[in-house]
Amino acid sequence: MTLPLWYQDAVFYELNVRAFYDGNGDGMGDLPGLLTKLDYLQTLGVDCLWLLPIYPSPLKDDGYDIADYYNIHPDYGTLDDFKALVQAVHTRGMRIITDLVLNHTSDRHPWFQAARADKNSHYRQYYVWSDSGAEYAQARIIFSDLETSNWKWDEQAGQYYWHRFYAHQPDLNYDHPAVQEEMLNVARFWLNLGVDGFRVDAPTYLFEREGTSCESLPETHAYLKRMRRVMDAEFPGRIFLAETNQPPRELRQYFAEGDEFHLAFHFPLMPRLFLALAKEEAAPLRDILAETPPIPANCQWATFLRNHDELTLEMVTDEERRLLWQQYAPDPRMILNLGIRRRLAPLLDNNQRKIKLAHSLLFTLPGAPVLYYGDEIGMGENLNLPDRNGVRTPMQWDATETAGFSAAAPYAPCPAGDYAPARVNVAAQINQPDSLFSFIQHALAIRKKHRAFGRGNLRWLNTPNPAVAAFWRQTPAEKLLLLHNLSGQSQTLDLPATARGAAHDLLTGHWLPISAALTLAPYQFLWLTLED
Repeated sequence: MTLPLWYQDAVFYELNVRAFYDGNGDGMGDLPGLLTKLDYLQTLGVDCLWLLPIYPSPLKDDGYDIADYYNIHPDYGTLDDFKALVQAVHTRGMRIITDLVLNHTSDRHPWFQAARADKNSHYRQYYVWSDSGAEYAQARIIFSDLETSNWKWDEQAGQYYWHRFYAHQPDLNYDHPAVQEEMLNVARFWLNLGVDGFRVDAPTYLFEREGTSCESLPETHAYLKRMRRVMDAEFPGRIFLAETNQPPRELRQYFAEGDEFHLAFHFPLMPRLFLALAKEEAAPLRDILAETPPIPANCQWATFLRNHDELTLEMVTDEERRLLWQQYAPDPRMILNLGIRRRLAPLLDNNQRKIKLAHSLLFTLPGAPVLYYGDEIGMGENLNLPDRNGVRTPMQWDATETAGFSAAAPYAPCPAGDYAPARVNVAAQINQPDSLFSFIQHALAIRKKHRAFGRGNLRWLNTPNPAVAAFWRQTPAEKLLLLHNLSGQSQTLDLPATARGAAHDLLTGHWLPISAALTLAPYQFLWLTLED
């Protein structure tokens, strides 16, 4: 039975199949290996897995350069392996979504190879070509540190082709009806295999129009709504999650009237969580949520602390970006594009109280939380690896040399020092009551019992102490008070009469009296219900 709006309360877990667990001993994670670790994910308490791309690919962009939309990369297994995984996920009461990369393919894709080889090929119209490479000059260059143009000359084709990302990722031509039908069929193929939906990669850029930024165009929204109609009609209960890095009011349009995306990542909120901790004040959180417009009742934000890309700082001011780089990226190697290529634990100085506080904010602010694999045990990054690969290292299962990830040497080395597998691994934490894993497991279990976290409104508690993020989450059935000390010093909070009384601490199960003044220890947080 499909539960309506299940995604509004869900906790998502993002993982890279290559990085999770090696089932055949070749040093590369795979689908059979992931299947053997589903009990771990169920024990942690996640509701839905999100798999990074698993398609055949040259892997020049970690699988986002797709060479075949209808198959599995041979390093990861087979379509039968994928079907077995989906069934096992569903047997455990969990769900699974996959990446759907609509905007571009790999230049190794047979469509592009045919397109470049013959001007009269049916596939020539699958891509965007130019004789001059002068069109769409107002479109920004996304990877400006690596690409100098959105056009790339192709000697074989005798023309330029359009690419919004890397030059090896030519954009599909959505003005061609066959492309629109083809990508609908790609979605149908995976939905027929049982996936519960898609995280849609870069939906912002599907169409191009002269004199525009070529982003979020009306034609793009029209096509996305068409895909949503197909999903609703043929596969009810499946979801559509947008990855689009826009200011809140521009992000809002991707929900439309509740008939486009079910969820969208709240990119502007993410850096402000780190800004609030850097400045030790709640104002960045209050300000960005004040700028966030209401969304349709059948929609939800997806919130996150870290993911497989750099911690992007596009949605902050230049002054805020300088502060965040100064605070969180003291080594120049940590900076990538307009962001920071680090994992959560090192970003927060491996301070367990601060890491738990950040997760508490993630779990209690509006939205469906998305965890990044390994952050539940405090994994670190390997800055010796290029680009974003430093935050995509093997999952650390135990203290052995290969981190319990593989019987062979892993595809990439794990971090060293304080974040080496000998110090950070699942085996050391899973049965340790005070570990980061156990805290997140416990917090998720509590969160599931209270619908106000996923569906309640948010109202800030007026308090003169700027270092405390204090807010209510409320539905008609319950009212929760959430208090977070964002600073490394004790803070006293003056509480109004409406926030006083006998309080039940949801995380500890204890009762405590709340009077006019309450003192919070450094980075302390409380999840409370109140009785008069």
